[in-house]
Amino acid sequence: MNEQLEKMSARYDELEQLLASHEMIADRQQYNKLAKELSDIKPAVSLYRQLKDLLKESQELEEILLQKHDEDYHQLVQQEIRELDTRKADIELNLKKMLAGEDKDAGRPCIVEIRQGTGGDEAGLFAADLYRMYVKYADRKGWSVEPMFASTNEAGGLKEITFSVKGRDAFRCLKFESGVHRVQRVPVTEAQGRIHTSTATVAVLVEPEEVDLVIEPKDLRIDTYRSSGPGGQHMQKTDSAVRITHIPTGTVVACQDERSQIKNKAKAMRVLRARILENKVEAEAKKLSSARRIQIGTGDRSEKIRTYNFPDRRVTDHRINFTSHQLEAILEGEMDELTEALLKAEEEKKNESRSP
Repeated sequence: MNEQLEKMSARYDELEQLLASHEMIADRQQYNKLAKELSDIKPAVSLYRQLKDLLKESQELEEILLQKHDEDYHQLVQQEIRELDTRKADIELNLKKMLAGEDKDAGRPCIVEIRQGTGGDEAGLFAADLYRMYVKYADRKGWSVEPMFASTNEAGGLKEITFSVKGRDAFRCLKFESGVHRVQRVPVTEAQGRIHTSTATVAVLVEPEEVDLVIEPKDLRIDTYRSSGPGGQHMQKTDSAVRITHIPTGTVVACQDERSQIKNKAKAMRVLRARILENKVEAEAKKLSSARRIQIGTGDRSEKIRTYNFPDRRVTDHRINFTSHQLEAILEGEMDELTEALLKAEEEKKNESRSP
């Protein structure tokens, strides 16, 4: 492992020098390619260099123990060595996971898209419930949530909403939410008290950095229009809404939440970049069927992953046969038990795939 990390560290230094050269700055395509490589190896190199510093510090303390000092001083040094050993073990474990192909996107911010599915207005109300659940979960985790686009239905539910989530392990915890969520309950509009089944789809996309994906301006068509919204003093007088089409892939993103066309364009580009990268990663993953088998489900939006049953106060995740009767608590954002069960199942599948 050390030999591999030494090579990565040397390559990191080489890339930094290359990216600082005038020739490379002038060649945008090659510059972005090398910048992406630098970004990919930076987390591992950073941890490895921290580990080397800890090893050096530990050796210095070991040498102090060989010198003559009073017993109290020796105990303090020994205590510090034990603390360093704990930190070293944590870093070594993280490095092993990285080199073994651990999800490099785990710590990245993400973009979440929720859309109403089958069930009419009730599906839109359920989509709004899911959005509220994720916002409350993010609040409990100390993550920040930034709405990017929303479209409501006549019942006050959500036809669609897109928002970004930033914070420690945001993508790692939310990535399992991609798929079809099903609700079974009596809608507020149902006079006879019959239980209806409705759905909403969720997609969780890692938010890429610019070096992850290069989008050429010539490949974009940008349209502006007057956004719809509340009237009166809030009536939009300018064409601030933005629709961006990525011509090679046909991907279309619209944003109208901000009153500034510039801000709407920036948000739309973030979503566009995330969608294109997700499609690219998905296409590559389908070629690597063995890699797909270690995941919890496929992450496909058409896959039914979870049921929220109100009569039984039950939430069931069909991928891991996990059931909780704390439906109200989960909808209030208390999702840790569910997320931890999914993370544990993912780790078990990875361990199975590594076994000979």
